[in-house]
Amino acid sequence: MCCISSFYVFVTWSQIFTKPPCAFILFAYFFKIFFYFSGVGCNSVEKKIYVHLNYTFPCVRLLNATHQIGCQSSLSGNVGVLHELESEENLDWVLTSGPNPPYMVILESRLFTRSIMMKLKEGSGRVAGVVVVAPNINPPEGFSPHTACPNDNSGVYTENYDPTLAHCNATVWNPLGNGLAYEEFDFPIFSVKDDNDTRVIRQCYQDHNRRVNGSNPQFPLCAMQLRSSMSAVTNTATCKRRNDINFSLTPDRVCDELGDFNIWASSRPMNTTTKGHKEFESVVIAAARMDSRSFFFDIAPGAESTASGIVTLLAAAHALRRATQEAPPNRTILYTFFQGETFDYIGSSRMVYDMENNQFPLDLDNIHSVLEVSQVYILIYLGLWLHSDPVSRKNSSVKEEVEKLVNGLKSASAGLNVSVDEPDVSQPLPPSSFQRFLLARPIPGVVIGNYRSSFTNRYYESMYDNAEYLNVSYPENMTSEEQLEHFPETVKTLTEVATLVARALYVQAGGNETQLANITADPQIVNQMLYSFLVRANNSWLQQLVPTDFTNHLADRPTNFYVGVIQYFSEPTTLVQYMLANMTGSVVNVTQEDCQKQREDKDDDQSKHLYTYMWVQGAAPPNSTEREGFCVRSTVHRSIAVSPAFELHEYTTSNYSTWTESVWKPITGRIFLVANTTITANPVNYFVKLWGKKWRHKQARTSHL
Repeated sequence: MCCISSFYVFVTWSQIFTKPPCAFILFAYFFKIFFYFSGVGCNSVEKKIYVHLNYTFPCVRLLNATHQIGCQSSLSGNVGVLHELESEENLDWVLTSGPNPPYMVILESRLFTRSIMMKLKEGSGRVAGVVVVAPNINPPEGFSPHTACPNDNSGVYTENYDPTLAHCNATVWNPLGNGLAYEEFDFPIFSVKDDNDTRVIRQCYQDHNRRVNGSNPQFPLCAMQLRSSMSAVTNTATCKRRNDINFSLTPDRVCDELGDFNIWASSRPMNTTTKGHKEFESVVIAAARMDSRSFFFDIAPGAESTASGIVTLLAAAHALRRATQEAPPNRTILYTFFQGETFDYIGSSRMVYDMENNQFPLDLDNIHSVLEVSQVYILIYLGLWLHSDPVSRKNSSVKEEVEKLVNGLKSASAGLNVSVDEPDVSQPLPPSSFQRFLLARPIPGVVIGNYRSSFTNRYYESMYDNAEYLNVSYPENMTSEEQLEHFPETVKTLTEVATLVARALYVQAGGNETQLANITADPQIVNQMLYSFLVRANNSWLQQLVPTDFTNHLADRPTNFYVGVIQYFSEPTTLVQYMLANMTGSVVNVTQEDCQKQREDKDDDQSKHLYTYMWVQGAAPPNSTEREGFCVRSTVHRSIAVSPAFELHEYTTSNYSTWTESVWKPITGRIFLVANTTITANPVNYFVKLWGKKWRHKQARTSHL
């Protein structure tokens, strides 16, 4: 039946897709037989009709307690005549004067602005969809589709905490934020790379749809179909209710909750089977977030917003491994990487919830202080800023401990090419995981970032927050192995920042300052991690650190930092888990079987309560293709990073994140020619005319031969 389906799409607009009458099915079946005897198969016919787009990235639908955001198409896909938007003034053709609506609008990234997109949204009756051509270089003016006040209403600054600091009243953290990623569009919006697909689209438009000497284009016209049909509607409560009332033997979900796992490790072994408070245990939490997003699904490079913090904290943990073993500080350092923070602090709120309910190996009473590593990519002339909470600092004991942490960071910068300073102490915290701990109780803490009162990141939560923005680039003539040994300037600055963070953590945990000279981050480790996150994970260094069955997941592209849904594998979480084990753990001489059974030997039934054992594939020795695997013993663990709202079934709460992702049908895009607007009324006549003409032409050539 593939021919019937393909022909029907070819000659109709998606807005009036209906099941064809029986006569048309029979007629189409006749044509299927006709094509068979004519030597025309289904696949060859479809290839003659359609040009499929290979590298498309859609905007998808997300939902929370109050509403839905994102984009969607009709069930069968939206179809429209292609129109390339050349300027905002050119919108009139799409919204008013163009004679052949609906239109599928193609626009350059410079026109992907809130002003233009909202006008297209308001005129959506004439807009079938939008295709954004992603440039090969970042727009110099900056672009952030996130809000100006990220995670507003989900942090500590509410009317109950301090009304003057709520809703970014005191500080607008993301001034370039246009909020596009939090709007709802009732048509599909795709991003395409500026490559062969884009050239085909533009050529089709130039050949068939472009106005010539002021005259309207004539049929046949080039059209496009975008399909991104979403199953969930309205809000999270509605979609979760529909999930629950499905009576099918194989029930179909309409949405899934966003979430994954937090990754954490302690600087000394900790019994993880006993939950709740631990006597005589005091921890300093060293935190970073693991996720990012952009307007388009599957494009979340998060270079500055996410990767800079992850790499810095991992490098700091590596720098502290020897010092914390040879001269252990009084307190334990808890390296913590939170997942889902972009969406109202999913990971941190879950850890706090688990600590409050004795579902974590520690509780809030065990927390001494927090140091969170935010966006920390710096240029030579820029420094780092130490942010703290002005409200909790009114408590004298909190204030005293915050001042110690600040002074420790300033002292740790001595001899480094990094300057640190405090903004006005009346200024609130930036968006940070630490805010969720403050919601529970006053805890001393500092957030370290490269911004004073607003983000310096011009591409916050966008597809342009990438390796180019962080100046992570390598000469084109270098092999992957050579690139892993080449240090861009960014590597040097982040190594300095990691050294600063490591030394400050050691002192904050009660370590002896005489050890600080021995605590230095390794630039090669920093480069290897940056390369793995921002260029390609599939490299020889990272291949050594993971199990054999995971190597197929190492991609030849930058990491996608979007949190995703709990049902599916998360790339950054797994990468951080194995990297952290390598940075903080040690190689133990045990068999692969014992390693995978979480033990030192067959009689060992205690180590599994203190350590995690991972068998990784290692490297192949010279002149050999066989890898030599080994066992890594570490204190790295995973904890669930799904909002407490879903455990409590409180889908309309404002206390926790309620974000879900709609389930969708297959996502596709393709272009083709349409003959006229009347073909929807009488497709059979068009088929007779079109294919009859082709058949007669074929017979004429055959007779001539």
